[in-house]
Amino acid sequence: MSVTKERKSELIQDFGRTGSDTGSPEVQISILTTRIAEMTTHLQLHKKDFASRRGLLGMVSRRRRLLDYVKRTNPQKYLDLLQRLDIRK
Repeated sequence: MSVTKERKSELIQDFGRTGSDTGSPEVQISILTTRIAEMTTHLQLHKKDFASRRGLLGMVSRRRRLLDYVKRTNPQKYLDLLQRLDIRK
């Protein structure tokens, strides 16, 4: 259910500032977006899994906070992230 090691390293290479950058908001947002997509497909199959739904809502709010931070600090990078990750505002 979680993001595989290979997929996570691909995201770090694509969105990170350096090769080993795992803490930047861009990387965290991309990993959260992948986890949110997986959790959404899980919840479409298991409609009564309310514990996972709560986790999904937490991930969405964490991504929202990170996106708000990026929007405050670098608005152009925010718009690029929305476009690259196909997130609607």
